Amino acid sequence: MRGRRASTRALTGAGALGLLALTATACSSDSEAARLGMPEPISDQAERMLTLWQGSWIAAFAVGGVVWGLIIWAVLFHRRRSDDLPPQVRYNMPIEILYTAVPFVIIGVLFYFTARDETYVEKTTANPAVTVDVTGFQWSWQFDYREKDASGRERTVASEVGTPVDPNATTGAKPVLTIPVDRTVRIRLHANDVIHSFWVPALLYKKDVMPGYVNEFEFTARKTGTYEGRCAELCGVDHSRMLFQLKVVPQAEYDQYIAAAKARATGGAQ
Repeated sequence: MRGRRASTRALTGAGALGLLALTATACSSDSEAARLGMPEPISDQAERMLTLWQGSWIAAFAVGGVVWGLIIWAVLFHRRRSDDLPPQVRYNMPIEILYTAVPFVIIGVLFYFTARDETYVEKTTANPAVTVDVTGFQWSWQFDYREKDASGRERTVASEVGTPVDPNATTGAKPVLTIPVDRTVRIRLHANDVIHSFWVPALLYKKDVMPGYVNEFEFTARKTGTYEGRCAELCGVDHSRMLFQLKVVPQAEYDQYIAAAKARATGGAQ
């Protein structure tokens, strides 16, 4: 009897320590442990997806804790004590209703939050601050910055065409997609040949780039910096060389970048 109580206290203490450790790691949303393997998000949409990811893990931990708790409880308190056959029952209606209804409730809750966040992430606006046409080709990327003129017609004001990059190449060799911080950016995806996939891990998002179809999405970056991007769809022999960078800069620096590109296009820059 004393051994059983000691075991119970030990398991309870271990559970409390585990819960304390989990709570401590979740105190800071920027900590790697709290992100549960996800990169640090840089946009509003990425923050929403990270929250959904963390919530799903919390639900999984809760279900796992209940299941393991019941298993341990059964092992400790319902061990065989004699050769007598335990009372036999055909069913327990309340328990059967419980373990049938609870999974449906869990699925319903997860479905609701998933649908809500998917709607938010995929939402587009009427007038984004920046629009960039991104074209994937074997085996690099082209970035065309688009603006509307006085008549409302779109035109390309800056363009960068990349070349295949060795995965171990220096930073400057990769094509760079430059965007302003704290502004809504629309990415329109095109493909010239086969299916590619536009992926920036820091956005916690990837989207297929398909021939004959324009995929698009929007995001608002909240952190300046340079972030790695790549093709996430096996598209050919040099798939691994389809590398690029996303550079998030202050608005003034972005304006200077676009102004310099316009000057080069009109021959005003040497």
